[in-house]
Amino acid sequence: MGILKKSKSELHKEWHEKHHRWHDEPHEHLHGIHEIHHRHKDEFRLCHKYLIWLRPMAFLINILIIYFIFKVVGIKAITIFFAAIFTAKEIAHLYIYWRLEKRIMKPIESLKTGVEQIAKGNYEVRIEKKVYNEIGILIDEFNKMAEKLEQGEKLKKEYEENRKTLIANISHDLKTPITSINGYVEAILDGVAHSPDTINSYLKTIHSNIDYINRLIDDLFLFSKLDMQKVDFKFEKVKIKPFMQDLMEEFAFVLGEKNIKFSFTDKIEREIEVNIDGKRIYQTTRNIIGNAVKYGDKENLAISIELINEKDHIKIIISDNGPGIAPDKIPYVFDRFYRIDTERTKDLMSTGLGLAIAKEMVEAHGGEISVQSILSEGSTFIVELPIVI
Repeated sequence: MGILKKSKSELHKEWHEKHHRWHDEPHEHLHGIHEIHHRHKDEFRLCHKYLIWLRPMAFLINILIIYFIFKVVGIKAITIFFAAIFTAKEIAHLYIYWRLEKRIMKPIESLKTGVEQIAKGNYEVRIEKKVYNEIGILIDEFNKMAEKLEQGEKLKKEYEENRKTLIANISHDLKTPITSINGYVEAILDGVAHSPDTINSYLKTIHSNIDYINRLIDDLFLFSKLDMQKVDFKFEKVKIKPFMQDLMEEFAFVLGEKNIKFSFTDKIEREIEVNIDGKRIYQTTRNIIGNAVKYGDKENLAISIELINEKDHIKIIISDNGPGIAPDKIPYVFDRFYRIDTERTKDLMSTGLGLAIAKEMVEAHGGEISVQSILSEGSTFIVELPIVI
């Protein structure tokens, strides 16, 4: 069962989600930062204290000592003292400047260079961490930021590339039924079809193709609104048993016309309410069934649906006896722009956007959707929706 080619397990959405994932770093990382604060003194604070307080205090102390020596010892001792003080001061200054250069100035220069590279669009830049003070923490965070930006840029490029692929695929999907409609209309107008039965058959085919185009356009419009997070949901408390019964009667009729075996089993013993948008749940179910029809055996396809409840949620279990999904493709079947089949196939129940939309719909209801599949044996999609307590 397929959809479209992967955008990064929900590319656009995932793109925004990765930005927020920064704030969910493990507690161990935060604990490590606190340990660094305890193990290493604040370089800036020490330097600031030295420049503001220690030098003036040292100057005053030197004056007092000089005065004391001048009174007690004499000029010669003062000269020796000055030489010693000057030498010690210069050594101290050299040490402080060396420490500032190594632990503050050079790391800041590296950060400045890194920021300039980021500004130019080079998200592959990384800064080597050589200090373990506050600047070291900044370097760690800079490298994490650069990595997130690099991942985001890759996702953006992949997303845009897949959008172009989507447009090309949709153009094909639209052109195929339009060409078919045009051919049948021309046949009728040219008088190729004479008998009422033939004309009626042509008109049914035209109607089916038009119906497919309408669904494709509806799904494209819905998919675009989901992409921009502008879908309006009309939630209301619904008794799930009669809702599903009505829904299943419609699908039983549609699938029966296609000679597809269909069964529905309601295993819920008591009446349960769920807070749903009925139209969206219908679309979700239709899209899953549509993919089953699209990829299933046209001669011997069977679809079954079970309704059960477990603790605080209900499950809609949709199973088929189709070709199944390869294990390496299962993790991606709900991803945006992911497509399992390499050939463009068309079925009048499926538009190729089904599972991506279904996932968006279910998650908007606070639920989950998953799939289990075995090659050559079929697939089972499980939709879970929370119960109103």
